Parts: sequence; C-alpha cells; structure tokens
Amino acid sequence: MTDYSTAPLAVSIGDPAGIGAEVIAKCWDNRARFELPPFVAIGDPRSIAAVWDGPIALIDGLDEADSAFDVGLPLIQLAAAQADIPGHPSVAGAHCSLDSLEIAVGLARSGSARAVVTGPVSKEQLYAIGFSHPGQTEFVAERCGVSASNVAMMLAGPTLRTVPVTTHMPLTVAAGALTTALIESRGRAALRGLQRNFGIEDPRLAVAALNPHAGEGGTLGREEIEIIEPAVAALVAEGWRVTGPHPADTMFHTSARAKYDAALCMYHDQALIPLKALHFEEGVNLTLGLPIIRTAPDHGTAFDIAGQDRADPRAMAAAIRLAAQCGVHRAQA
Repeated sequence: MTDYSTAPLAVSIGDPAGIGAEVIAKCWDNRARFELPPFVAIGDPRSIAAVWDGPIALIDGLDEADSAFDVGLPLIQLAAAQADIPGHPSVAGAHCSLDSLEIAVGLARSGSARAVVTGPVSKEQLYAIGFSHPGQTEFVAERCGVSASNVAMMLAGPTLRTVPVTTHMPLTVAAGALTTALIESRGRAALRGLQRNFGIEDPRLAVAALNPHAGEGGTLGREEIEIIEPAVAALVAEGWRVTGPHPADTMFHTSARAKYDAALCMYHDQALIPLKALHFEEGVNLTLGLPIIRTAPDHGTAFDIAGQDRADPRAMAAAIRLAAQCGVHRAQA
C-alpha cells in the first residue's frame, strides 16, 4: 500500500530533447528554496548531463531515494538508443520518454512511489512510435484501469483551480459535446478531488456559463437553460455546494475567486486562459479520478529554448510540491 506521507515521488523526465531534464535538475538545485521533498527522476542521464553539470546519484530503486537525495539528483537510469541533442527531438527520445512514463506509473501503482510527476512530452514524436492516446493523462488512466471518460483535468495555481468539461477539441465541436451528464460527471470529479487531494471537507464549485452573459435568458443561447442548469441542480440535490451557471467574464477577478474552491469551465480555453494569466509560472495539471496521484507542470517541451539554460523551473517545482501535498491529504483521509 502506498505511503502517501513519506514515500518519494517519481518524476518522469519527458522528452529528453525538451526542457524536462533542465527544470528537474534546477528543482534539485533549489530543493530547499522550493521546499521540495525527496524525488527520483527517471530517464537517460545523458539528457541531464547535456544541460546541467551538477551531481547525479544513480539508484536502482526508490528505497535509495532518501539517502541519495542529499548527494545528487537521484536517477533511475534508462539507456536510450542514442543521446538526444537539446532542441532536436527524435524517435529514440520518444521511446525513452514513454519508457520513463511507464516506469513512473508502475512505481506509483505498486506503492513504491507516493505520486507521479510527468515531464513534458512531444505528442508528435510519440505518435510517430505508435502512441495511440490523446495525451499522458489518458495513458496513465488506462494503466490504472480507469476509463478516460472518468478522469478530469484540474489546473491549479496559488489562487485559482479550474476544471474544463471539454478539453482538446475545436471550439465549434466543444459546444455540441456538452451534455448534462458530462457536466455532472466532471463536477463530481472536481468536488471529490477537492476533498481527497486538498483536504477541503465541504468544497464549493462555481460553474461557468457557455454563452456571453450566461445566455441572457435564452436570447444568446439555450445551453445554460437546457444543459448546464439541470447539471447544477442535480449536483445541488446530491448535497454539494454548487452555484451557476455564472457569466465567465466576471468569474475570475479577485473577489469572485474568494467565493469558490474551483471553477468548472465548459471548454479548454475558458479554463486555461485565466489560470495561465494569473499563474503562468506556477500552473500545475492534476489528474482527478485516478487511484494514484499524478501531476504535471502546465507547460510543454519548449524545444526552442532547450539547452540554453533559459527554462523556468517554478512550474515543475509547483507540480512536485502539489503532488507531495496531495499525498499528505490522502494519508489523512
């Protein structure tokens, strides 16, 4: 059984040609300043050595993590077919990133790691080697035996948490994909996630409208009346503290954010734009609905700056820190 309070964290490096190795190494360098618990990176040590000249402590298992953490960056070594050049992704690197993710998830599922933190990957490169999932979230869900339809993505920052009902689809498709059942499902995942991962006993959820001015009583669209309001009513009937649908343009200022613990948004950008506007350097992607804890920094591979010592580690540090905090709350549940 996973020890959510003390077990180390497993961190997959992601695509070795991206900034994952650099930000993970910088997190270890600044572990005291960022207040980070012991974590173990998983990947090819050549990827780290290409962007960092600090000490690497090669280990065979997570039981060595605590003793190694003060010596160097603990690393479970993977040997890629070839060393990647920063900024130049390759098929070999894609295989390495997938292997790293697979091992990290396996360690969490076995109970050896209290959480998984996933570095950024290139979907284009993964698709080239036969990866069939929309992203890492769906891959992790499958490995945990959970249907992708039963997980939800939460974006978390210091003063805002958002959950999109629909994610990676064209905006013209997203509106048609909304159903009362889907909104209810995402809402329950958000509420239970707030309880389980943040220790909020009686969470408050604010639900965003789809249309301007919440549809203006149906004159600007009937989705609020026909789809969103019934979902809100159903969640309230279950005993949850849920309000809405609220006009999205007035939901994210300071005083509005004080009235809820998370915002349920109807589409991708409605959730991510306010989160990134407020917390671009500290945004974390937390997957809800899994038996394990999984977080990720809310940024991509940034191949254009890889290897230039320009990557900001704060989002990765926030992802590691949040994963540890979620573990504490789960241990207390």
